[in-house]
Amino acid sequence: MHHASFPVVRYEQSRRQQFLSEAEGYLDLLAGLSGRDEFEMPVRTRLAARALDVLKRLARESSWRRGHVLFLQGQAMRMCERYPEAITSLVEASQLDPENLHVWLALGWCYKRTDRLDLAVQSLEEALAIEPDEAIVHYNLACYWSLANNPLLAVAYLARAFDLDSNYRDLVGDESDFAPIRNHPDFLALTTVIV
Repeated sequence: MHHASFPVVRYEQSRRQQFLSEAEGYLDLLAGLSGRDEFEMPVRTRLAARALDVLKRLARESSWRRGHVLFLQGQAMRMCERYPEAITSLVEASQLDPENLHVWLALGWCYKRTDRLDLAVQSLEEALAIEPDEAIVHYNLACYWSLANNPLLAVAYLARAFDLDSNYRDLVGDESDFAPIRNHPDFLALTTVIV
């Protein structure tokens, strides 16, 4: 009798992993389509809905990898611009998996788009505590501080992002978040340096 339960447990684990992989596949596809004009919101919404359906089935069945499932739910909602709902899932994910840098980055992204720069900054400060040498965190903090019209902090974080990964210099020209400080002398001094 004891041996009969082992295959059932193994089957359930395999099935849960299959659901998780399916949802991750939809999200990978969504991420690959983002920024392409030919894939409008209805297509993104359908793909996100499929991912969410799979994740709901998974969540109903068990609390297995709950933090990751909530993160994926948040990502699906973020990708179809359902930011308040995304925040709800991501906050819960951050409580279950506080060391997950990607949760904090996604939270910052969503808070920015709901006009909560204070919480966006706070989320990225949490990310910075986890990965102090991650260039994307510094770059995003520079963006958020620029939007908050704090050129000194924006330039300080941007300089650190450049130190960590010089490729971020290539993004500055097209980054609308820097519009509030684009003519500030410190910003100009940093971004016009010949490397």
